[in-house]
Amino acid sequence: MSVNHETVLEHARLKQRPNWFKFDMRAYTMIGALMSIWILFSLLHERFLSPTNLSNLFLQMSVTSILAIGMVLVIVAGQIDLSIGSIVGFTGGITAMLNVWYEWSTIPVILATLGAGAAIGFVQGWIIAYRAVPAFIVTLGGMLIFRGALFGTTGSVTIAPLTPSLKSIGQSYVGDVIGWIFGIIGLIVAALLIIRKRRARAKFGFEVEPFAVSMLRLGVTGALIIGFVYLMNSYKGIPVPFVMVIVLALVFTFISRNTTFGRHIYAIGGNPEAARLSGINIKRRILLVFVLCNTLAAVAALVLTARLNAATMSAGQNYELDAIAACVIGGTSLMGGTGTIAGAIIGSLVMASLDNGMSLMNLESFWQYIVKGGILVLAVYVDIYSRQKKKA
Repeated sequence: MSVNHETVLEHARLKQRPNWFKFDMRAYTMIGALMSIWILFSLLHERFLSPTNLSNLFLQMSVTSILAIGMVLVIVAGQIDLSIGSIVGFTGGITAMLNVWYEWSTIPVILATLGAGAAIGFVQGWIIAYRAVPAFIVTLGGMLIFRGALFGTTGSVTIAPLTPSLKSIGQSYVGDVIGWIFGIIGLIVAALLIIRKRRARAKFGFEVEPFAVSMLRLGVTGALIIGFVYLMNSYKGIPVPFVMVIVLALVFTFISRNTTFGRHIYAIGGNPEAARLSGINIKRRILLVFVLCNTLAAVAALVLTARLNAATMSAGQNYELDAIAACVIGGTSLMGGTGTIAGAIIGSLVMASLDNGMSLMNLESFWQYIVKGGILVLAVYVDIYSRQKKKA
């Protein structure tokens, strides 16, 4: 029995047609987990979804989000950094010492703190990249070294209070009008990105998603942006640290997606040998990844120290684990080569939501450790399972 040639071609074309509503299982898991957490805590505590608590939630997630942005680059490159929590504590101590003890003004303090973070990243990255010492060992040592350095340089005392201008980095809010301006800009950017994606697919001959689907995506994004701005303005406005998170996320998303450096990082993590044979300077890229990651740890230190209005000896403890968990929950593979900044931000929101909700319910701290640890293991299991399913 013969089969019409045109019918075969049409069947193949339809089979290859993209399913525009199909998502990665990890995306389903991540979004579903966040929605489940919010619904659960809103049922258990009436204040969870109040503007006041949501504002505090986005403020609390800022430090973890900033750390997770840097950690994504490190993990995607096939490395790990266990020192960023101690770097947050140490550079936060530098911030407070310079501002309180030596009476430096805000700008020099910021530059010195960022410089310290970059210098630490350079040293650690050089040892890892150019002396071939495993990142796990170098950064584990760094975790101990910089925690000890914090105790030694500060005399193990809390340093406070900061000057009002420095404190405002972690405690101020964007006003209503500026908040709505940011919201409008966000809508415009979202629309431009969708248009750009459609044009790029058409230019290179790929099938373009239906216009209705693009409008649906834009509508959902717009509703989320408008709802977010409205809720934040119902309290004090958008927290400045969260604005910093959005700016950094946009910058590093652009770097990871649209620059040669970003593509090299994914290539190195996906297949180091192939990356080397293609001429990529792996050592230089790994060095730069650690410089960026540890500089972002210094940014997180500025935000945390300003929010607390003090440098404390416990600042940054276990933050590296929260950052790694946020990345993994957000779809970053510990095997390297896979991960996004947006996913890490959502992962940070999941972690912060758990902390916030359990704190509202006055659960003892040991439950927070148990729950977050269990979710981390589950996220890694989902990553491994999805990889095995793709290979099958």
